[in-house]
Amino acid sequence: MGDIRNMLNTRTTSTTHTTGTTLATRDARDARDTEMTVIADDAVPLAGTLTLPDGPGPHPAALLHGSGPLDRDGDTAKLRMGLGAPLAAALASAGIAVLRYDRRGCGDTPGDWRTAGFTGNRRDAAAAVRALAAHPDIRADAIAVIGHSEGAVHAMSLGARTPEEQSPGTQPPDEQPEIKALVLLAGFARVGEDAFRWQGRSIARTLPAPARLLLPALRALAERQLTRVKNTTTDVARVLGVPVNARWMREMLRHDSRTDLAAIRAPVLAVTGDKDLQVNPADLDEIRRLVPGETEVHRVRDLTHLLRRDAGKPSMRSYGRLQREPVDPDLLAQVADWLGRQLHNTPRDTDAAQRTAPS
Repeated sequence: MGDIRNMLNTRTTSTTHTTGTTLATRDARDARDTEMTVIADDAVPLAGTLTLPDGPGPHPAALLHGSGPLDRDGDTAKLRMGLGAPLAAALASAGIAVLRYDRRGCGDTPGDWRTAGFTGNRRDAAAAVRALAAHPDIRADAIAVIGHSEGAVHAMSLGARTPEEQSPGTQPPDEQPEIKALVLLAGFARVGEDAFRWQGRSIARTLPAPARLLLPALRALAERQLTRVKNTTTDVARVLGVPVNARWMREMLRHDSRTDLAAIRAPVLAVTGDKDLQVNPADLDEIRRLVPGETEVHRVRDLTHLLRRDAGKPSMRSYGRLQREPVDPDLLAQVADWLGRQLHNTPRDTDAAQRTAPS
């Protein structure tokens, strides 16, 4: 792992962010976007953006962690989530900094996302938390993690800090900064394979009637290919002629997020939409049951996995239309307000700042 003193490489620009109408009652503030490179455990530079609120620091901060081959704005080649910038603007208005970065092989970060692996993505997120805590403009004692989908599952691991969750190459628990708050957006609370199968059944129910006639054959084919992927030993394997991230699949399928949820000691805000086709909204009840400390859960009417609302029948065919709409402003306001209460009320820990400050 790279030395903490070598984890920061920043370049600052000034931008002015505006927020949605729900946040209009807040005072308008300028936010500074700082190019920040996080050095991962294996020395890969993860290119990102640190958005700092206007005014003197150090500031409370949050890491934004998403799902899939994403750039720092939450966009993939086929799907533009557009979550990074509006969420950073909303949190900056609440006086909270945000770090978001390009995953391996995406944006300005080198590598191949197919070889990263599920646990590798978590290790990169842990490195980003350490880099965030070491930044001179950030309060090391007031750091949160916001995760969406896969990112929410990694946020659970980062908040749990259990010894058994320390993968090879990660920092020991006493060297990893303590997470003070967790925001779980569409995170599952079950074994990964159960979540994966629920997602398949959920999407299948929304298919047009002619396509549903083919479901028995498609299920049998999918079952064979899933078994094949589970039996692979390589990072990448071909499924029906297409290269897939096999290591990521194997690790995700056997991961049980319930172990982490039961070990979380930080306050948790969990939000899933009632029209989410990819994560079971009922898992919110399991999150509430398992997390031993302060937990707030919300099953939001009409909210989809893309964090946009859709009054119609839920379907992945609507994703093309939804991604052209803004992220739900009420959700942004809710996250900003909740994190503001959690992080600004955190007592300052001078020992934490001294432990993480570069020398």
